[in-house]
Amino acid sequence: MRQNIFTHHAQTVLGIVEYAGLTIITVATVIAAYFEVSHMASSSMVTLADLLLMFLYLEILAMVGMYFESGKLPVRFPIYIAIVALARYLVLDMKNLDIWHMVGVAASILLLTLAVLALRYGHVRFSYGEHE
Repeated sequence: MRQNIFTHHAQTVLGIVEYAGLTIITVATVIAAYFEVSHMASSSMVTLADLLLMFLYLEILAMVGMYFESGKLPVRFPIYIAIVALARYLVLDMKNLDIWHMVGVAASILLLTLAVLALRYGHVRFSYGEHE
């Protein structure tokens, strides 16, 4: 019985910390997006790097929203964020990268894409059923 009470309290505390962390991530993302939009408005110019950064912010918000809604976090969302972050890195630093760094980043994007495909295939082919 004592173990049950401890487990319940530990889960409650971890849940509170988890929601606080997600709230901080959400607020920080919204603030960062606001500053990015302000920068685009003040410079009267939107670049591809700006758009990719906005996609990163939207993916983070979608990931947090999905977690708040369902209590689950599909592993695909962080992979999507990593793909967009690598694409943004490639676009921003293309002039400063040598060929092998570009190939490495492109190969990383390809591997992450293949990982998403494998996860999606496994999810469809070997579904958990109703208790997902």
